Amino acid sequence: MHATERERLIIEAMGPSGFVSYRDLESRLAASPATIRRDLTRLEEEGVIHRVRGGAKLTERHGGKPENAARLAGTPFSQSITEHLAQKQAIGRAGAQLCQHGEGIMIDGGTTTLQMCPHIGGLDLSVLTNSLHIANALLPQAGTQILLPSGTLFREQNIILAPAGEESMPRFHAPKLFMGAAAVGPQGVMQQDVILVAAERRLIDRAEQVILLVDSSKFNSSSGAIVCGLDEVDIVVTDDGVQPPALAMLEKAGTKVIVARA
Repeated sequence: MHATERERLIIEAMGPSGFVSYRDLESRLAASPATIRRDLTRLEEEGVIHRVRGGAKLTERHGGKPENAARLAGTPFSQSITEHLAQKQAIGRAGAQLCQHGEGIMIDGGTTTLQMCPHIGGLDLSVLTNSLHIANALLPQAGTQILLPSGTLFREQNIILAPAGEESMPRFHAPKLFMGAAAVGPQGVMQQDVILVAAERRLIDRAEQVILLVDSSKFNSSSGAIVCGLDEVDIVVTDDGVQPPALAMLEKAGTKVIVARA
């Protein structure tokens, strides 16, 4: 494949989010990692993209999002919290049962991960979270230590995120990361915004075990920017509406599945 064609495919892969991960590029392009890096270097020198941690994003003048646009793509938290609530509550309860007394964990912001909070009181956990909703839910738990990163507050999601490529996390390593997703498919775990992808990659890098909490509707879509492959996910906790093809997909990836019943 000619370099010009690869560059066209790279830009096309960024789609509406304006971001593409290295993993996604390797799966899309019939090229070596070294060749892909050279393609990205040329595009960056031409001012088309910025290379960031975990991938690349379009510059603003080529359709990328402004750095100061404190707004995330996707469904607002206030709307998402009401969708599939019974399933999310069951998933959150099952997720909390995976926590051990006194350990440190990370909980990524989301309406499903939020449902863990009522069930971890009394475990004396140290919790790193980027979500003000989760921090607020944990405040009444006297034995729970809460850590927050620095960054920009995105009000619609009530989440604190740093721009892609910027380090903002406390020095924290955890046995477990609990995270959600906008969609899950054969390509991997997906989100709808480049900043979410970069932030979740930073969390994954600090975790020994990645635990995905997603209701079964998330398997009905497979569009978005790839956060990680299914082979990077250790456990998926979902509800009993999950369909056999989704279970087969997870089994093929070697991912353990826990089905929570509402």
